[in-house]
Order: sequence, then C-alpha cells, then structure tokens
Amino acid sequence: MKREERAMLLRAARESILSHLEKRAPGYEEPAVELLQPSAVFVTLHKNGNLRGCIGTLEATMPLLEAVKDYAISSAFRDPRFPQLTLEEYPDLRVEISVLSPLEKVRSIDEIEVGRHGLYVKRGMRSGVLLPQVPVEQGWNREQFLENTCRKAGLPPDAWLEDDVVFYLFTAEVFGEKE
Repeated sequence: MKREERAMLLRAARESILSHLEKRAPGYEEPAVELLQPSAVFVTLHKNGNLRGCIGTLEATMPLLEAVKDYAISSAFRDPRFPQLTLEEYPDLRVEISVLSPLEKVRSIDEIEVGRHGLYVKRGMRSGVLLPQVPVEQGWNREQFLENTCRKAGLPPDAWLEDDVVFYLFTAEVFGEKE
C-alpha cells in the first residue's frame, strides 16, 4: 500500500472518531480506488502507549476505507474492555491499522512465525484472534502466543494441544501514527 493511501486511512479513522465525539457529520477526502476494495482490517487505539481499544474483522466484507471508518468508531466507543473514549482523551490517542491477508488453516504449529503471523483460534462457539504485532510487543515465543490466543478465546491455555481446536494464520500490513 502506498504511503498516501496509508495516510488517508489514518486520517479517516481519526476523523470518524472526532466527528462522533463532536456529534457532527464527518468530512472525508475523495478516496483512492485501491481503498474501495474489500479488506479484512483491525483498528487499534493506543493512549500513552497503552491499548485503548481494538476491533476489526477477519472477513473482507466491505471496502477498506469504510471498514476503517466503522472499526475506528467501534474501537473508540464499543470495545467492551474499555469505557467509551472521551473528547479529553482524543489528543493523546494514537491510531494503528492492520490490513489482513486471507486466513490460512494451520496444519502444523511449525508454520507459525512470531512477528509475521497473527492467529485466529476456533473451538465450537469460542474463538479469539491476536494480531501479528501482539506477541512481539509482549515478548512471547510461539508456545506463549498459542496459549494467549487460546486465553483470548476463553479456552484453557493448553487447549492448542487438543485435536478439536483449529488455528488459522494470517499476515497483516500494520501502520500507524507516531507516538
């Protein structure tokens, strides 16, 4: 993705959040054609270096630009782990966008590369996802990455050893605002 397209996505995410806070209609730029292609994406918000919200989708069901706008608002106001973002917090907010590749079923845990792959785990009705940057930020090895992805899904940490647990991996183009 070109630098200009990345910048446009970051501006759109920020404008979506600010217009929601100010209860006004957002003002967006005319999008580049590439940003109208369906893409799986997550929008992560940080405040003072700490996670402040992260929501997205593993499926490419809507144009990338629209997905970024929607998930920016969801990350700021609908992530159940955090209270809704306030206008006072907005200046300290940093936006990060992860554009995901399609999911690939993991056949062997040896395929999983920490720092390159994100993981999606599924067992019955439970599922969880961790983006590729998470294990790097946390200093996890492959086993810890698997354990924590299981925890995220509400499964026991060692569930990754069970036959009925299915993992998918993906890569992501990750970019964001500077701290």
